[in-house]
Amino acid sequence: MATGPTWDASQYLQFADERTRAARELLTRVPLASPRRVIDLGCGPGNSTALLLERWPQAQILGLDNSPQMIEAARQALPQLDWALADLADTRAWSHGGRGDAPVDLLFANAVLQWLPDHASLLPRLLDQLAPGGVLAVQMPLSHGEPSHRLMRELARDLSRERPGPWGERLNKVTSVAAIPAPEVYYDWLAPHARHIDLWTTRYEQVMPSAAAIVEWVSGSGLRPYLQALTNEAERAEFLAAYEKAIDRAYPPRIDGRRLYSFPRAFMVVVKRA
Repeated sequence: MATGPTWDASQYLQFADERTRAARELLTRVPLASPRRVIDLGCGPGNSTALLLERWPQAQILGLDNSPQMIEAARQALPQLDWALADLADTRAWSHGGRGDAPVDLLFANAVLQWLPDHASLLPRLLDQLAPGGVLAVQMPLSHGEPSHRLMRELARDLSRERPGPWGERLNKVTSVAAIPAPEVYYDWLAPHARHIDLWTTRYEQVMPSAAAIVEWVSGSGLRPYLQALTNEAERAEFLAAYEKAIDRAYPPRIDGRRLYSFPRAFMVVVKRA
């Protein structure tokens, strides 16, 4: 099973409402009345899966994630649903998951596919798991070029140069999330397999109380690989202090002292050919 950074459900859920907002908006555009089988890809602690259960309480819903910590948190939150550890890129391993041969009507992927490579190959494989007329619904952050993510890459690069020893080597090995391709690229990948494609982007302006709050937000997602590369508290504290100082400059206080954290997202809802 492919592994990545360890995830902390409690850290991730510090901004549960904000993280769930995009999932709600994605779900409103899914054109299915009563799907029988739904899979939440990268379910995390179950906040997105709860939305699926709320809309389709009679559906067979399965939550998949590659983090044991996230699966355990999801199982505690919604014990009536099915949960499983899975490498999402290995579609053949989880498509039926030992739960019978019922076709999948909806694959729901909220803020997860950006962690997986080779979307040109991955997306057609995901569509192959769907029943005819089934839906692939995807939401991904477009954060690669935003100051919050650019600064973490730049800081890691600068510190790896300044610290040629073990700290620098560990930071230098961190692989950040790649930039998401343009909508027209996704359209060309998806069109041969789709009856209908709905693509759109949204930019949220999150109102945050401080630069430290922005650091807390990204510590639950994009910053985690960098923090986990630093193996003791002193290293992490020094990195976080330098990062927060950079964030403070990049997101200056507004008239009331709070910060606006701009957070763009890409959405796609794809209906498979019948």
